[in-house]
Amino acid sequence: MLAGIIAALTVALFDQISKALVFSFLAENGSVVAVTNFFNLVTAWNKGVSFSMFDNLGGYGVYVLSLFSLTVVGFLLYWLKKEQNFLRQLALGFVIGGAVGNVIDRVRIGAVFDFLDVHAAGYHWPAFNVADSFICIGAFLIILNGICGCSKTTSIANKKERK
Repeated sequence: MLAGIIAALTVALFDQISKALVFSFLAENGSVVAVTNFFNLVTAWNKGVSFSMFDNLGGYGVYVLSLFSLTVVGFLLYWLKKEQNFLRQLALGFVIGGAVGNVIDRVRIGAVFDFLDVHAAGYHWPAFNVADSFICIGAFLIILNGICGCSKTTSIANKKERK
């Protein structure tokens, strides 16, 4: 469980620091800064969830979405407490930390600050942030771990039994 908690705290902290630094940078340099021919830093405010879904909830959206996110975090913390697989502990920590990072924005600012903009051939992926990235990485690792059946080889309990 400790690995997941450390991962969650690290992700939430990294998310908040990156948002503060990029927000400050964009405030001084404009709301869109081209970094490469396929990547920009942008200022985007997301009042909804992924891809701005549910952004039309009005003033209650902050509370509804934050409560939903914190409920999911509670479920994931319960899962983390029981999880013996180290990789899944880290992955759960990534998802928890990302969710908490975005909830902090919602409660503090009223919207989530997204700033990473990837594009190619005139198509733009919706802007996202570090928290969103870790949520996706964590979910991917959980799914991959389940598909591969890796849980038996990386279980903390199994490592203790071998010693």
